[in-house]
Amino acid sequence: MPSDESVVEWVSRKLGGRQVLGKELRSDADLARVVGERIPLSALDSMRASGFSEGEIERYVLPARTRRHRAARQEPLTVEESDRLVRLARVQATAEDVFGDAAKANRWLREELGILDGKAPLELTRTEAGARIVEQLLAKIDWGAAA
Repeated sequence: MPSDESVVEWVSRKLGGRQVLGKELRSDADLARVVGERIPLSALDSMRASGFSEGEIERYVLPARTRRHRAARQEPLTVEESDRLVRLARVQATAEDVFGDAAKANRWLREELGILDGKAPLELTRTEAGARIVEQLLAKIDWGAAA
């Protein structure tokens, strides 16, 4: 990720950008607003394209059965599901920024780490508190602290 680009803009692209979201996201307030307005279901396809498997999307954002029902009724994600999706995109974008390489970041997110009690960072993103721990760990790695 180029240094002059904000994490919010990176997250926006992972969610499908203007084409999916219907607007440009440039700030945390924009990101919060789009979560509150409920993100379109098609953003899940964009996340899959950014490196998440269908199984991971089902586990961390929206079960497949619920997704099928939403698609049939042409409904967007709920606010809670939108929030989970943004959390996942934010952590991935931060990891990509720290490691400077999407493949390396995605491997790290799925690697079981002793510092996380043998859990993969991605597993912790199921909750906001867990995602904050992962982001703190990424900040330490970025600053060169032992992780």
